[in-house]
Amino acid sequence: MTDPAPASLEGQVALVTGGSRGIGLATARGLGRLGATVVLVGRTDDSAGAAAADLVAEGVDAVGFGCDVADADALAALPDRLGPLAAVDVLVCAAAVMSERTAKTLRTSEDEWRRVMSVDLDGVWRTMARFVPGMIERRHGRVIAVSACLGRMSGPGNAGGLAPYRVAKAGVNALVRNLAHEQNLGRRGVLVDATCPGHCRTDMGGPDAPRSAEQGAETAVWLASRPAEDAQTGVLWEDRRVVPW
Repeated sequence: MTDPAPASLEGQVALVTGGSRGIGLATARGLGRLGATVVLVGRTDDSAGAAAADLVAEGVDAVGFGCDVADADALAALPDRLGPLAAVDVLVCAAAVMSERTAKTLRTSEDEWRRVMSVDLDGVWRTMARFVPGMIERRHGRVIAVSACLGRMSGPGNAGGLAPYRVAKAGVNALVRNLAHEQNLGRRGVLVDATCPGHCRTDMGGPDAPRSAEQGAETAVWLASRPAEDAQTGVLWEDRRVVPW
């Protein structure tokens, strides 16, 4: 059997952090092609605006806003800057940074640990804390956090090294599970999930990675457009399948 066509997102607002490039931008493009108004959040107004302009040229309804998710004050101010667009229906947390290659558990500086955690884990929590309460009030929403295979303690996450990144992504998986259970696993209309995009050709993944950013984004787009009824949620997905973490 083939998967059903994704549902239209016409009339919905999708906000994507890390949306100015890579998997975030590919996800935003996919959501926009389903009819959503896409809010791209990049680190600067210039980067987010340029990415949004590219999507508009492709026929996507998109706007860009600069906001560093590591900056608590900047993120707190973002909903007011968005105005009506702050009432998001789809939230994709894709902003992330990679740790230094030499950052092992006992060889990571305080600054390096905080640099990675402030974006990869704290930034996800901050973004959820700002935008998910409105979803809960409206009893409708899809929350997708972009995780990583390196954060799977049942898989390559066991290998050691890249400690801040691996631990942050494992934390994202736990954060998603916790929030999903607090929302009664979708029975209140809000689905919360994580996705592992695989090794993709992005600035982080490098030019020789086996998957395109569009392939990495496909499951996130699917999660955003699936119906809530009887949906499994609070788990980690890879290529539309649940994987252990």
